[in-house]
Order: sequence, then structure tokens, then C-alpha cells
Amino acid sequence: LRSLRTSLHFAMMDADNNILMVTGPSPGVGKSFVSANLGLVLSQTGQRVLVVDADMRKGHLHRYFNHDNTVGLSAYLSGQVAWEDIIHSFGTENLDFISRGKAPPNPSELLMHERFKSLMQNLSENYDLVLIDTPPILAVTDAAIVGQLAGSSLLVARFGVNSVKEVDAALTRFAQNNVEIKGAILNCMERRAT
Repeated sequence: LRSLRTSLHFAMMDADNNILMVTGPSPGVGKSFVSANLGLVLSQTGQRVLVVDADMRKGHLHRYFNHDNTVGLSAYLSGQVAWEDIIHSFGTENLDFISRGKAPPNPSELLMHERFKSLMQNLSENYDLVLIDTPPILAVTDAAIVGQLAGSSLLVARFGVNSVKEVDAALTRFAQNNVEIKGAILNCMERRAT
């Protein structure tokens, strides 16, 4: 994660903004694990970091932050609360997070709403880095929507789980939506004797 932090620093230098999307082709590849831990490692450099769980269907990022899931992104996007009310502190300096909130019936439509765009602008101005954990691109369109607002995007694939065909299909889906993937993380790599 520390070497990823260094690579990320250079990858984001030419980005349009300080929003980083972390996505994957399929569920269970470790996107949330990478997002939570990368957020922590980045905050240790003195940067103000916010981790956002944008998987309003099945997101579980709040568990990494030992917090409940009652008031989160879905509550703000559906107009129930102000954006400041959904930001939770983790107890570690420079690291905050936004949980997904209660599962809404229309996550994709909420992400396409102007409120999401304005939220991203506000967060981008208030943090050094906004890290967004999304649902898998091959399951739903949410990551393609979020990717439109992210200056940089990373794809997490899992060793022994995601085939080359799946990764290629994910990259094609992003390309069709004009979302550039800056790099990939191969998670849970197993060393095998040759």
C-alpha cells in the first residue's frame, strides 16, 4: 500500500481533480479493503483524506471504520440531510469517511443527479484527496457514472478470481463511457513454487 501511495502521487499529478475512484470488475475482489487501507496510509502523510462508499446497494465500508450505516451518501443524495451531516470522523487524524447509508431503490439515478456532482465539488475543495469506493462495473453502471467526475481511477482485480476476459470487459466498459483507468491493483497474489 505504501508503494501504491507513491505511484498514486505521480499518477494523479496530471489529473483534473483530487478525486480517485477505486473500482473492480466483479464483487469480492477487495475494493473496499484497498479503499479503507489506502485512505489510512495516505492520511499518515499529513493529507486530509475522505473515503466515500458509493456502493449504495451492498457497500460495507462502514465496517472498516467501526461505524453504523444509518446516515450516509443515500440520505444526502435523496435530499434528507446536508452534506456536512454525512461526514464521519474515524478517530485518526486527517481521515474521514462517508458511509453508503440506507439502500435506496434507485442508486444509479441518485448518482446521476446534480446533487452528487455538487457534493464532489464541495468535498474536493475541503480535502486533499477524495477516495471513492464503487460497485463493480460489470454488475451495474454506477462506477461509469462516478468515473465521469473522478480525476483518476484504479481497477482492483483479484488473483485467481478475475479472468483476463473479465478485466478486459471492465476496461472496455469504462472506455465506452470515456473513463480512463490509470492503473490496476492485483489483489491477493499468491506466490507459488516453480
